[in-house]
Amino acid sequence: MRIIIVTPEGELYNEIVTSVVISSQSNGEYGILSGHLPIVSTIDTGYVKMTYNQLTYYVVIINGLVQNQNDIITVIAQDAYIGDSKDTAMKNLTDIRKARLEANKQRNVELALAENELKKQIKQTGAGKL
Repeated sequence: MRIIIVTPEGELYNEIVTSVVISSQSNGEYGILSGHLPIVSTIDTGYVKMTYNQLTYYVVIINGLVQNQNDIITVIAQDAYIGDSKDTAMKNLTDIRKARLEANKQRNVELALAENELKKQIKQTGAGKL
């Protein structure tokens, strides 16, 4: 089987796997093996456990869609991070999301300051008055 995991930032994972376990807070947990019937489901917050021979990887998913058809599993996720364990993957994803939130807050502050400066300049020049 092949699993492909993509996010808005691009392809995160595209490899051959032996088995896949999908876990979602709202949908529970289920496994997919070679020859599985076609399926489409969602992942609100959860993970994908991928096994190939003796190797196991986890991808923590936030807001995703899973499709399996003809032994090709496609996961489209709003956010995802891969790790050796689900705890490691979740910690890394949480850290990344916190950093993004801080960056967004800083951009909002900068935008508000620029907007205030623009309003001040418009008022000083009398622009907008007829």
